[in-house]
Amino acid sequence: MVKAVFIQNPSSIYKDRPGEAYHFPKRYLPTVRNTVGDWAIFYENRSGAFGYVSVQKVLKVIPDSSQSDHFYAIMDVGSEWSFERVVPRADPSNVAYETSLRGADGRPSSGGANVSAVRKLSEVEFAAIVEFGLAETRSSDSLPRSGPLPSHSIGFADAQADFEPAHLITGRDLETTSRKIRDPSFARQVKTAYGARCAISGLSLRNGRGRPEVVAAHIRPVANDGPDTVRNGLALSGTVHWLFDRGLIGIADDYSILISDNKIPKETAARLITRDQKLLLPKEKRHYPHPDYLRFHREEIFGQLS
Repeated sequence: MVKAVFIQNPSSIYKDRPGEAYHFPKRYLPTVRNTVGDWAIFYENRSGAFGYVSVQKVLKVIPDSSQSDHFYAIMDVGSEWSFERVVPRADPSNVAYETSLRGADGRPSSGGANVSAVRKLSEVEFAAIVEFGLAETRSSDSLPRSGPLPSHSIGFADAQADFEPAHLITGRDLETTSRKIRDPSFARQVKTAYGARCAISGLSLRNGRGRPEVVAAHIRPVANDGPDTVRNGLALSGTVHWLFDRGLIGIADDYSILISDNKIPKETAARLITRDQKLLLPKEKRHYPHPDYLRFHREEIFGQLS
């Protein structure tokens, strides 16, 4: 097994299904087959975020039935973890993370391996990219609602006793590292993306210590293989979060808010939901809720629970 970088852009000639399947031509088949059971880091070029954006486990490779010279890498949906920051091609010393992309001076070069859609990663390269990408970021929007503030702003400091760096750095058990690591990371990313504002009520409240009174809700629950990515998250106030999790509120593909009218009185809905009954979206389009996760919530949760 080997780790690799998969190039995946928001607009592409390939038939990618982000978070689910990676489409690639036959020339990369040997390398991609070797990633099965291991991890891939996704990279977007200038047409996207221009950097490494997430990590996900590869489950299997299957042929594209409509194109004999193309294949799909089927991804483990629940293992996807978006980085807290987009990781540029080079580290803070301006040395390219990938050895194959380094020029004579260590800086990222153009051409060569840069044009490859799939590139092998060493354990050291993988560790460096993941460590930078998942390093804790802090802002007034991402603070937890309660409890002590983190003692550091970035990096995996030794003082963070509840962290197990060996597991994360090697990639072992990344999908089950610990909910106490993944949940806060997911929460910081979602609250930052939504500006600490409830996406359904529109309220932006802070307590006496300046902490935002919103929580990060998974659209497709973790128990149903929902990934820890911003596109599977909503920033919601406590009451609205409860209503969403209980299936009393849903979201349509056009981001209109669906209400279980027989369970939520109209006067209550009027106080809890934006006047135009439209979801308030993140500033960046790449963070908009994924339609597949919204569909899962509508079909499996909305209107199903009491």
